[in-house]
Amino acid sequence: MKTLGWISLIVLCASCSSSESENVVVAQKMFDAFNKHDWPLMAGYYSDNASFLDPSFGKDYVTKSHAETIEKYKGFEQMFPDLHDEVVGMYASGDKVTVEFVSTGTSGDTLSFKLPIITVLTFKDGVIVKDATYYDQENP
Repeated sequence: MKTLGWISLIVLCASCSSSESENVVVAQKMFDAFNKHDWPLMAGYYSDNASFLDPSFGKDYVTKSHAETIEKYKGFEQMFPDLHDEVVGMYASGDKVTVEFVSTGTSGDTLSFKLPIITVLTFKDGVIVKDATYYDQENP
């Protein structure tokens, strides 16, 4: 009986790490799509009713559709045509992947920014259902 318990625990742990690694792959693909400015592809890595916590939306979670997500990033691209996120690290734990990255961009009038950001992505069934993004909005 003890052997069956250990085997069950090993199988459970193995499936957790498989799910975590799959979530990291999806997170990396989402950032790759971002850096290609392929907003429909990027939005497709989210559920169509994903929750976002982002200082640009206020202090509470908001639900955004794929279309709203695409529009937001199209607007960023118009302001900063060379918009780019450099991923520093990704860390998986359960259904979450925490991503450290530095976002940069310049506008035509030489306005530029370099902003370190942390995002905690929550996954369900292989898609991002929650995106909690943290950065210093006072000093972009």
